[in-house]
Amino acid sequence: MTSKPQPVALVTGASSGMGKCIAERLIADGYLVYVAARNIDRMADLAQRGAVPLRMDISKDEDIVAAVAAITERSGGVDVLVNNAGYGLYGPVEEIPLDEARYQFEVNVFGPARLTQLLLPTMRARRAGTIVNITSMGGKIYTLLGAWYHATKHALEGWSDSLRLEVEPFGVRVVVIEPGLIETGFGDAASNGLLERSGGGAYGQMAEGVARAMNRSYGQGRGTDPRVIADVVGDAVKARRPKTRYAVGRYAKLMIGVRKWLGDRIFDRLIKSQM
Repeated sequence: MTSKPQPVALVTGASSGMGKCIAERLIADGYLVYVAARNIDRMADLAQRGAVPLRMDISKDEDIVAAVAAITERSGGVDVLVNNAGYGLYGPVEEIPLDEARYQFEVNVFGPARLTQLLLPTMRARRAGTIVNITSMGGKIYTLLGAWYHATKHALEGWSDSLRLEVEPFGVRVVVIEPGLIETGFGDAASNGLLERSGGGAYGQMAEGVARAMNRSYGQGRGTDPRVIADVVGDAVKARRPKTRYAVGRYAKLMIGVRKWLGDRIFDRLIKSQM
């Protein structure tokens, strides 16, 4: 009898937070997991558990091409791609340089898109595979001073929907995960960058209010453990017919529902009241 080959997965942004937890879950489920991030040292614990670390800056095409080449040489491709790498750029549209806005798109949209392009041919040839795109409840709603961040997450949502229709005839599945408030370093990074950029300008008072709201929300035990997201990803890739999208974590379903059913004006007032 021939044994079933070990399934292969790639998880980006795996040096911390949701990405690390997703990698741990897939390792536990028996996958050979390639983990990618800019800081390879922060994935040493995953390597000890059997993962294969890859140094990759998702905004650099040469890094993406090299990572895919390494995976292809060793494993021939992947069965599961988890596009998790991303960050949040917060600040007034007027004050954020377009170069920074472009970089936000490079990391949150174009990097995952390029990685998908390079890994899809093998999935298509095998007529099997799952692409998991980690968006956010921020792909369905909006917040004050988050224009560029939300633009990328809205883009990734629409991109994923079109991709799903394109690759479905080839046996490839596309799943969207929309995390809510998750206990990661997202809040600190976003609020610190916001205050450095706009704390003393025309939007200073607004920036301080948004930063305070972030600090009240993140790192205070109010969010969901990132392992919950990992469990949803693990269950989705095993499912015979996964949902097209999963809203998971604190406030995700609530905020998406309020935005959908109560309209712009009420949602505007709700967001401003939190500042």
